[in-house]
Amino acid sequence: MTLSTAMDWRGGLDAGDLSAEVLVRRSLDRIQSLDPTLHAVLTTDADRSLALAQAADRRLQAGERTPVLGLPVVLKDNLNWMGLPTTCGSAVLEGYRSPYDATVVSRLLAAGAIPIAKANMDEFAMGSSGEFSAFSPTRNPWDTTRVPGGSSSGSVVSVAAGYAPLALGSDTGGSVRLPASFCNVTALRPTYGVLSRYGLTAMASSLDVVGPIGASAADVASVLQVMAGRDPLDSTSVELPQVGDLFPLLPADLRGLKIGLPSEYWGEGLEPGTRGVLEAALGELDRLGASPVKIRLPHTRYAIDAYYLICTSEVSSNLSRFDGVRYGSRAERDDLTDMISDTRDRGFGAEAKRRILLGTFCLSRGYYDAFYLKALKARTLITRDFLEAFAQVDLLATPISPGTAFPFGAKTGDPLSMYLADVYTVTTSLAGLPSLSMPAGFSEGLPVGLQLIGPPLSDVRLLAAAHAYQQATSHHLKTPSLPS
Repeated sequence: MTLSTAMDWRGGLDAGDLSAEVLVRRSLDRIQSLDPTLHAVLTTDADRSLALAQAADRRLQAGERTPVLGLPVVLKDNLNWMGLPTTCGSAVLEGYRSPYDATVVSRLLAAGAIPIAKANMDEFAMGSSGEFSAFSPTRNPWDTTRVPGGSSSGSVVSVAAGYAPLALGSDTGGSVRLPASFCNVTALRPTYGVLSRYGLTAMASSLDVVGPIGASAADVASVLQVMAGRDPLDSTSVELPQVGDLFPLLPADLRGLKIGLPSEYWGEGLEPGTRGVLEAALGELDRLGASPVKIRLPHTRYAIDAYYLICTSEVSSNLSRFDGVRYGSRAERDDLTDMISDTRDRGFGAEAKRRILLGTFCLSRGYYDAFYLKALKARTLITRDFLEAFAQVDLLATPISPGTAFPFGAKTGDPLSMYLADVYTVTTSLAGLPSLSMPAGFSEGLPVGLQLIGPPLSDVRLLAAAHAYQQATSHHLKTPSLPS
């Protein structure tokens, strides 16, 4: 089956062959039909989504056009949409409803996009598999015995299963890119600061970004365009050059583009089937005119250690606010200290507790210099490696994951093995670089993604290169066998 992209839906809306209300009703029906199996969605508000669709139709009839006007979109449940629950996949936020919109959500609403659901996720975005939600694990639509990847599991599955053509996730160490690879969709981790983090529940503030997801690079570009830009509510936000050129991306070849192949990413550890798919994708990039260049990123070997020391340290600080005093669930105890302790013990799952404890240890007296400070120094060395590489090449091409989606439970008993699933994605997170996962083919019937990495603020170039590849291939249009 061939996937309908956001661009297909956009064309139908602009021609008057489709209406936003029809698309939203179709999306809600598909969620009702498929989600009892896939568990990608936590919350819907059909009346509100249909009202937004009717408003979008009036704007379309008046001749207004934006890249996302009338298109359904799914939001990861760590993004605030005013009036709806924001659980972050955790029991500790039971009963909490967002009092405001995240900046990216308000910009989507202003452009006429229609949120239709809040998506399931690993608790507080801590997970690489989609198994760590407090509510239920999300399932991979290509094989429901396998994980979809995490932590933006529900957002990615919503696009792969055809609930909506667009979704927003968040990416801290690979959380849109890994599930995109496992589920055959396209997802972008933008340059840090390109998308405002205001209204995104913080997990690790120096690493978190909002990540757009779609069937194609053109779809991702359409939603990125309306959200990008400085936000006075987020002091880390930046302007993205050439953002006006994002929509539509014109077909292009890749002549003259130098693509670096880091030896540290293409060595041992890649499953043979995955390697074969990725090498074929590199061959296609070469056919389109790109020149492969072998390079080195020598400090990559420190990336997993540095990432998990920095990430858990920031987690321990950010999650201290969830104590039952101000919002969310609360244990009924007379003593304040007992109430806070019981609330956190009952509300947080095992993975959240593990990272809070690890981070608290890393930041404690006597260990700060040995762990956290040393990890920050490694982060600087990793960033320098990338900047030196980009003096030689335009983009880098790497795997996303050592293999395809793994079976449920295969790694939950071995946290280190789970963390190593992020071995190819955490480096760009540490360096704040844009990186993109795009479908590259299939190994034994399961999707494989290729990662493109660019220098800071090269998001447009990344999307254009992915678009050129997708104009010459059809991997991204293939869909899992699900009821129509």
